[in-house]
Amino acid sequence: MASAGAKSGPLKQGQIVALVATLATLILAILKFVVGSVFNSKILIADAVHSSADLLAISASGFGLWLASKQKSKKFPYGLYKAETLASLFIGTFIAWAGVEMLQEGHYRLTHIAFFKDFPTIPACASLLSMGTAYWIARKERSVGRAIGSQSLLANASESMLDIVTSLVVLMGIVLSFAQIPYVEGVVILFISVLILKVGLENVWKALLILLDANLDPVLQSEIQNKINDIYGVKGVSEVQIRQSGPFKMVECKIKTSPTLPLYRAHELANKTEDFIQKNYNHIVSVFIHVEPLKTKAVTAIIPVKDVNGMDSKVYGHFGRSPYFIILRLNEGQIEIEDFYSNEFLNEKKHIGIKVIKSVIQYKLDLVFTAQIGEISFYMLKENFVDIYRIEDGLSVKEIIDRYRNNQLQQIISPTHSLEDSEVQNQP
Repeated sequence: MASAGAKSGPLKQGQIVALVATLATLILAILKFVVGSVFNSKILIADAVHSSADLLAISASGFGLWLASKQKSKKFPYGLYKAETLASLFIGTFIAWAGVEMLQEGHYRLTHIAFFKDFPTIPACASLLSMGTAYWIARKERSVGRAIGSQSLLANASESMLDIVTSLVVLMGIVLSFAQIPYVEGVVILFISVLILKVGLENVWKALLILLDANLDPVLQSEIQNKINDIYGVKGVSEVQIRQSGPFKMVECKIKTSPTLPLYRAHELANKTEDFIQKNYNHIVSVFIHVEPLKTKAVTAIIPVKDVNGMDSKVYGHFGRSPYFIILRLNEGQIEIEDFYSNEFLNEKKHIGIKVIKSVIQYKLDLVFTAQIGEISFYMLKENFVDIYRIEDGLSVKEIIDRYRNNQLQQIISPTHSLEDSEVQNQP
């Protein structure tokens, strides 16, 4: 499991934004409540309750980000990331309860109609200020939430954008109430109470899904699977699982590789896959890769040949200078010629073998048969989990495959010549 220490730094920025948003929302909620009480604006008081619900959600986000930045311990080896989720569960329940209470107030206001005697300038200004503040908070939360991968900040940003609409409706309700249009106040309060109830229930539902390890990001799941499949040495991916844990995600997956791959090479492939995921996805704090041998024994092989004559093609003695390469698919007792590759680098002077390997690597090779191979080409193939076997110049492709299946070929475990020798031999 990877450490989250390197990822905890950006969380500080999220904590600061959550703190600033909390203070701004708190001041705004108090202002709307005071103005609503002084001017007897039940609509503005209802909006203050709505802001209080947002305040609790933002506070939960800041609390979770603060805990997420704490170091792991023996008692909590996976960190305290889910504390944010747990806090969201309790706060969501409280917000939902507040929404139900507000529904009752809205129903009461439908039957007890009251109007403003004078134009409500200050309540209207409070609503305008609420709109501007909500927009500023939403931009900050969305920007930092995307940067650090905090789902709670992104959710709060969406709610802040909704607050702009809510404040606009409140402003319209205040003005229409002054115009003595009946039922406006009750309808607006009911509208706000439904929004509050929605915020609470969504927080509860999402928290429950996270605590139950539900897959909340199938798009990311599919994207990771496709990208892992492109890693050389991986023959297939299955059971990619993603768990949300606070602002981070944890990934587990099974990859399949060649059944002939040694254990230490399979471990290297697992490490390579883990490193790839963590370098490309900053929001993933933990990656566990399980390597399994591919059940089918099909492998892809390449052989340098002098001519294009099917299985009777003759082996060419030098890998880089070979005019052609035959690519084979070996599956149990079957042999399938997948392609013939014409060497386009014959006129080059240096490192032809390397250029050829870069061109044929798209075939996801498992085996290379060659009489000799240079230093850089050797290590490039080994880095890509390719086994190299020594063959004799002049043999046919069919003879090579027969010897391979009868275990009569020896693996090349080191370069057959040095880099300097390779450059000399590659010269025409």
